[in-house]
Amino acid sequence: MGRTGIHCRLPGHSHGSGVEENPRGKNLSLSSTNKMEEYNIAMKRMMRNPYEYHHDLGMNYTLITDNLIVGSQPQKPEDIEHLRHEENVAYILNLQQDKDIEFWGIDLKSIKQRCQKLGIRHMRRPATDFDPDSLRSVLPKAVSSLEWAISEGKGRVYVHCTAGLGRAPAVAIAYMFWFCSMNLKTAYDTLTSKRPCGPNKRSIRAATYDLAKNDPWKEPFREATGICF
Repeated sequence: MGRTGIHCRLPGHSHGSGVEENPRGKNLSLSSTNKMEEYNIAMKRMMRNPYEYHHDLGMNYTLITDNLIVGSQPQKPEDIEHLRHEENVAYILNLQQDKDIEFWGIDLKSIKQRCQKLGIRHMRRPATDFDPDSLRSVLPKAVSSLEWAISEGKGRVYVHCTAGLGRAPAVAIAYMFWFCSMNLKTAYDTLTSKRPCGPNKRSIRAATYDLAKNDPWKEPFREATGICF
């Protein structure tokens, strides 16, 4: 706990949070391989970034701040045990839609049951994968849930989508911008320097504009459309 870098928890490993190696494709079914290829093709086309998700390597995550972790989807109840005991996670914020979870064959019911057993609060703010407009609309409520969980101070918050490369880092960046006295560029650069990923910049900027525009007590948000990345 407390180490920097991307941590992987491989299937079948119950201890340790360091980066581990596993031959990609080993013991994988053709169906699993095809799912990863299909998902990564869609991600590269829609998000226009070079990053890939490797489901076979298990859950992976990055410590962004002392109380915030961004990562990929927990795949089984043992991953919840790991997050609780190795990383002091007290809250999980899940940004996946039901169809995302079903696509990868994740048993969400068993994961939520393990969360309840271990005293972890499991929250959901679903956003459509690869859809910047959906992310834009979900960001305010997702960030509000994140800010509330962090302010409770009972443990770390684990924010995840499927791969931890789009929706989850976008929520973390928006939180850092709105609540941590960072400008948007600094928040974006801080997160992506720790976890290489490609969250949608326009969605974060647009959600910021939406909040400012709809607040009658604030002056017009003149800089919203002029933020540079």
